[in-house]
Amino acid sequence: MADLAVVVFAASAGVATFFAPCAYPLLPGYVGYYVGREEASFAGAASRGLAATAGALVALAAILGVVLVAGSAVVARVPVAALDPLVGVALVGFGLVVAAGWAPKLAAPLPARRRSVLGFVVFGAGYGLAAAACVAPLLLGVVTRALTLSPVGAALTLGSYTFAAALPLLSVTLLAAVGSDLLHAVSGRVGPVHRVAGVVMALAGVVQVWRSLVFLGVA
Repeated sequence: MADLAVVVFAASAGVATFFAPCAYPLLPGYVGYYVGREEASFAGAASRGLAATAGALVALAAILGVVLVAGSAVVARVPVAALDPLVGVALVGFGLVVAAGWAPKLAAPLPARRRSVLGFVVFGAGYGLAAAACVAPLLLGVVTRALTLSPVGAALTLGSYTFAAALPLLSVTLLAAVGSDLLHAVSGRVGPVHRVAGVVMALAGVVQVWRSLVFLGVA
């Protein structure tokens, strides 16, 4: 049951990563520049979306792998229980920054139109890197939780985070192809979504700090 709660937390963190304020502003350019309405079809959008998703998956998996290896080395010297309060404090701080709208926003020009599959893979990888860098405390919290689980539980946790962060790229591409107004509606509510996500992350950090202090016998 505890493993399931961590997996759900990881999936929620993945969704929050997709909407990271550093990366999400790239999506309008992606939709308008890479997936032009005049050339869009559902099959073509599906292949492009899958390519972008694959790029994001590879980038996020690489980042998680590096953080996991580094975290394992740290845990060999410092118990996870001692790291939990620090991660919780980082989550509280980051959540408050996001909720206040102070998180940095990435404004990077897109390269020339790429119709090849590789172009969408490159974009997806760039999006994943930007998003993960923006929510580093959240990613660290997922890895810290994974380090306390069995190998299977850790794999499920990290996989849930990675897929939850990358798969929305496929949905965005398909919505753009069918010309759904839902995409514009979601884009217009990014500010409130960020604020709610920030509050949730801050509360998650408070809970993590409290639980870790109880476990250490401090509280």
